[in-house]
Amino acid sequence: MTDSNLQTTEQALMIQLIRFCKENKKQEFQTMIEELHPYDIAMLYKDLPAKHHHKFLLLMESKQIANLLQELDPPMQIDIVQKLGVELSSNIMNLMERDDLADFLNELSVDKIEELLFAMKKEDSQHVQNLMKYPKETAGGLMTNQFVWIRSNYTVKDAVEKLRAFAQYAENLYYLYVLDENKKLAGVVSYRDLLLAGMDERVENVMYSRVISVPAHMDQEEVARTIERYDFLSVPVVDDDLRLLGIITVDDIIDVVMQEADEDIGRLSATGKTIDFTTGSWTSALRRLPWLILLLLLGLISGSIISGFENTLDQVVALAFFMPMIAGMTGNTGTQSLAIVVRGLAAHDLNRKAIFRLIWRELGVGLIIGTVCALLVSGLGFLWEGHAILGLVVGSSLFMTLIIGTMAGTIIPLILYKLRIDPAIASGPLITTLNDIFSLTIYFGIASIFISYLL
Repeated sequence: MTDSNLQTTEQALMIQLIRFCKENKKQEFQTMIEELHPYDIAMLYKDLPAKHHHKFLLLMESKQIANLLQELDPPMQIDIVQKLGVELSSNIMNLMERDDLADFLNELSVDKIEELLFAMKKEDSQHVQNLMKYPKETAGGLMTNQFVWIRSNYTVKDAVEKLRAFAQYAENLYYLYVLDENKKLAGVVSYRDLLLAGMDERVENVMYSRVISVPAHMDQEEVARTIERYDFLSVPVVDDDLRLLGIITVDDIIDVVMQEADEDIGRLSATGKTIDFTTGSWTSALRRLPWLILLLLLGLISGSIISGFENTLDQVVALAFFMPMIAGMTGNTGTQSLAIVVRGLAAHDLNRKAIFRLIWRELGVGLIIGTVCALLVSGLGFLWEGHAILGLVVGSSLFMTLIIGTMAGTIIPLILYKLRIDPAIASGPLITTLNDIFSLTIYFGIASIFISYLL
């Protein structure tokens, strides 16, 4: 289906939904949305004129509203709760996944949280409060405590019967976790292994006792690396005594990866916090101004360098032709190295040996790139001006600045990483501006040494 056909279909669907809302036709409304994915319903709700939102919600079942809430951003979630009132909202929250509910409640005021939790079922309320104790971007903040566990002395038949009994309770049925009498994680068995085993087989004979788990305080990026490393669909979360607290599923990790990527892109582009299509002009400007002012001040240093070599430029005007190329190439190679290092730090744990190997490799890259580009631009300089010394000055300057640019783009993020500062803060514009200062200083310094030969 083409984009135009898809858009036409969505418009027709929207017109129908608006008509059903106006005419209060719940049966027709339900027939239309029951086949839609919660994400698609959420997109329709967002695009729906605000005056129809309340009627739209009244025509939905409680479980459908719970699924809708899990797909929306916090501002729209809060708006829905306000429209529905505390009693109806609390009933709907009883149907939400606990990890999503904990994330939503953390966006509310303390008074509102207490009011909604008090109106919920006591058991569900207690489970959600347990999840809310953990910091947001940790394994504990990501996990859900809705999972199915079994004992090692169960038969496969016992495990399957429990699985069926709690199928509606568990968020995902990828694995069953085996606990001992102290609720410590003793093993794991996949749903596939249960299907292939005999019904009278004991769980301890089909389970894996070497279980990969993550501590509740682990950072969410490290959790994502663990799941990526072992190709898990979910990973158990344990406390310091290896007691099972909850599980993190791969769909939550995908959200983490997207979130972290957006943050890194924002930092690399010197925008800081996330800026998207909905961010206001003032907010966007205030988030970008600090970086731009810093770069502006650094840019003045570049201007002062050029001013300091004004006499050299006056004597050999041809030097001005190569200035943008020298500065631009240095910034480009520095930004390339920065991107490679930041991406590598996100995917690997670096020890001292790996760091030295990375620096040595990037030095080699800088030497190769510098040599090729220097020879090329030296030849161009000679052909353009017919002056071998000019080609030598430009070529040797580019050779040195490309090596420095590559190493700056490599070493700066590594230093920040060792100082426990997010290396993505060493943004592309910052590296480019610093390399401008290095490259212009080297270029005019070499030109000044050879000025008598250039005249």
